[in-house]
Amino acid sequence: MSKSVILIPSRLSATRLPRKPLLEINGISIISHVVKKAKEADIGDVYVATEDKEIIDDVKLNGGKAILTSNRHKTGSDRIFECFEKLNLNNIDYIINLQGDEPNIDINDLKHLNKLIELNKPEIGTLASNIEDKSKLNNENIVKVITDVKVTDKNFPIALNFKRKTNNLNSNIYHHLGIYAYKPEILKRLIKYEQTNNEIKNKLEQLRATENGIKINVGLAKFCPIGIDTMEDYLALKKKLEYNS
Repeated sequence: MSKSVILIPSRLSATRLPRKPLLEINGISIISHVVKKAKEADIGDVYVATEDKEIIDDVKLNGGKAILTSNRHKTGSDRIFECFEKLNLNNIDYIINLQGDEPNIDINDLKHLNKLIELNKPEIGTLASNIEDKSKLNNENIVKVITDVKVTDKNFPIALNFKRKTNNLNSNIYHHLGIYAYKPEILKRLIKYEQTNNEIKNKLEQLRATENGIKINVGLAKFCPIGIDTMEDYLALKKKLEYNS
């Protein structure tokens, strides 16, 4: 059985919604909600990688673990690799990078990804869900992944490209979820590459992998979590989760 660790990059200086990780839903910060979900998935140890002591204090207050990292990182991948090195963990087969702004991530989808990486041993594994609303194809806040074949419950196809906007309705296009499972040696290799022009232009760090010949396999997620990028996103998700609690 593969041994995984879940690392969650988080910082207070997000440009669109500053201090986002510490905004509260049901009296608990967004970042601590994510940590709770990750721990409930029971895949492996869970750590937050952050440059902010306030986030560390909040995570620890809510029973989680956090590591202080540099404030000079350009991407979450760089941040979690520093965290991984500081942890000095042994016999880890996969580093799972979980986004810190999706507090309603589905536990079963996390478990499904973990099963897929155990069976297939990809360089990088990720998840995507079906797009029911075609208007999302031109929504730049929703990242799309195009795969070589249709994604099902059973397979783990290769990602051909990632886009923010597309009008191509005939391809295998899915809503990409911001979760990655890296082999440690692949993540180490990835962060040594310079950011590509497409990565910078589209703000999609996964393009650095694909443009340097690293394969990303895509599994099917049954549930599409709501990412929090704006105050409107936060208020909508807060209302939904607090109503359902």
